[in-house]
Amino acid sequence: MKSQIVTFLIKCPDQKGLVAKITTFFYAKGFNILSCQQYANAIEDTYFMRIRLNAAGTNISKEALENNFLELAAPLKLDWSVNYGDKKQNMAIMVSHTSHNLYDLLERQKEGLLDCNITMVISNHDKLRHVAEMFKVPFYYLPVTKETKTVQEAQVIELLDVNKVDLVVMARYMQILSSDFINHYPERIINIHHSFLPAFQGANPYKKAYERGVKLIGATAHYATEDLDEGPIIEQDVEPVTHESTPTTLKRIGADIERLVLARAVKNHLNNQIIVSGNRAIVFPEAGE
Repeated sequence: MKSQIVTFLIKCPDQKGLVAKITTFFYAKGFNILSCQQYANAIEDTYFMRIRLNAAGTNISKEALENNFLELAAPLKLDWSVNYGDKKQNMAIMVSHTSHNLYDLLERQKEGLLDCNITMVISNHDKLRHVAEMFKVPFYYLPVTKETKTVQEAQVIELLDVNKVDLVVMARYMQILSSDFINHYPERIINIHHSFLPAFQGANPYKKAYERGVKLIGATAHYATEDLDEGPIIEQDVEPVTHESTPTTLKRIGADIERLVLARAVKNHLNNQIIVSGNRAIVFPEAGE
């Protein structure tokens, strides 16, 4: 195997000797361990590990590594995945009317802050085409109505699959995705919304928040699941506000928080820092990457 960074994500029942057995396995194969992050959930008796390895100097193929690791994993009941860091993931952004998250993701990718290829922008409105064109990213306008939802989603899925999209980001795409769509990309769709939910649903949430005199506003990024806005939470942040804040300033502050929260969530996913367990996302911090 050529010199590259290999990342294993591991989840299993907690038990004695896990660290020793796993690290010894990689040492015996000639890998240099760059970082080993762990979390043991005593309530659920579950163990999580993210281990990053330098493959320089190893003399083993990917196929042999995975087959050998399976022999270790089976008796320990390891649920695991591996990423070889040898190709950038393809990402698609879905939007409707609001541009702040779209601009932010495109700019971060252009500046090398998000390690991915943004292969397309998909929208149910034509309003933001100029933003995609500014960054030379293909834009697909696929309008949708209640009557055409099934057909439109099939068109989107075909686009995503033909272009081998690895991650879909709903950057304020104001449509509810069907269960069939979501289950087509499990743990591969990230959504962003204001953190007032389940309160202040629908239109003008910041006006409703103003009327209630809220003192904290924020944003939540999560994986999309069949349960609307209730998927595993990846990132959240909040900002204190006062009675002097107007609906307009609340909306502006909320947009700023959304940018940061969504960008962090996308980066965590691209960097293989997340293990989903039930409806929880275990998010390991960056370890000197």
